[in-house]
Formats: sequence, structure tokens, C-alpha cells
Amino acid sequence: MAEELVIAQSSKEEKYRTLLPQAKALCTGEPNLTANLANTAAALKMTFDFFWVGFYLVENDELVLGPFQGPIACTRIAFGKGVCGSAWKQDETLVVPDVDAFPGHIACSSDSKSEIVVPVRKNGRVVAVLDVDSSALNDFDQIDADHLNELCEWLGTHCF
Repeated sequence: MAEELVIAQSSKEEKYRTLLPQAKALCTGEPNLTANLANTAAALKMTFDFFWVGFYLVENDELVLGPFQGPIACTRIAFGKGVCGSAWKQDETLVVPDVDAFPGHIACSSDSKSEIVVPVRKNGRVVAVLDVDSSALNDFDQIDADHLNELCEWLGTHCF
């Protein structure tokens, strides 16, 4: 696929429906994990203009910063700590409407106001998490959760 992204100019749902096949096409046939995660983060950032989009990869007992789009981020996050570590520990998607209200939130940036974190699984084990931050409160909903879960399920099966 060419390095061009078609972005729907309508609803959030339509943006995801347009984006997901393109994100999958960007990764199909490319064996390099870093390239695939970098393009996926860029496609999400370009489509939705999120504040921060990126991946943390499981390494031993912590998450280590992987490809991302946005300002400088926390490099390592312990198992069960913050939103990312909690999503990893609980092995479930976490939607946080107000990060300041999340117990133990790790503030990599004070500009982040809401967040969604989605586990990426390979063979039933969490191998990474997709972390998406917004500078607006309550910016994520079930539409985001459904589509980002679909994307992360595909990534875990085809890229890791």
C-alpha cells in the first residue's frame, strides 16, 4: 500500500471503518514489528488527531516504550501501575474519562486528560498495550473500545 491515508470526514464510526482496513494493509507483508507499530500509531494520530498514540511492549515485568506519535513519553511502566500497567495486569481495555481521577495515574504529560489503553495479545498473553491519550476530558467511548480492540486483536495475530 502506498504511504497515503484516506481519512473519512464524517462520524467517528466511519473514520474507524475507513481506517482499519488501511492500517491492516499497511502492515500486511511487512515483517518488522517496529515498522508496523509505527505506521499504526501514525495512522491513528493522523485520523483522529489524538494528543498521544503509541505502544508499550511487555519486557519481563514492565512495559517499555515502543513506537509512538506525540510528545516525549514515560519510558518504562511497572506491571499494575498507571492506566497502562493496570490494563496489562487486568488483561482488559480501560477507558478513563478523567485521568486525574484514576488512582495511581502516571502523568507523563499534564496535557493528557482522558485515555484508553487496549491490550495486544499473542497466543492469549498480553505482549503490548496500545495507549491513546486525549487533551480533552471524556474523549473515548465504546466506539473507540470496539474498534481499537479489533485493531489490537489483528496486530497480535499478524504482527507479533
